[in-house]
Amino acid sequence: MLVLTRSVGERLFIQDGLIKIQVLEVKGNQVRIGIEAPKEIAIHREEVFDRIKSESNAVQNKEEAA
Repeated sequence: MLVLTRSVGERLFIQDGLIKIQVLEVKGNQVRIGIEAPKEIAIHREEVFDRIKSESNAVQNKEEAA
């Protein structure tokens, strides 16, 4: 894992600038970030990603059992 320190307003660029991440605000222990990426790149919070994966695995297991 790459760990970086950024200040509010500073940005990160991934894949030659295809994906842009900017620190928008820091308030207490929360950080607001903005992400710019092409529509075909899915971006999910961890809890949403975990739910999507769980649902996908459940469907796959059901199909394999049939």
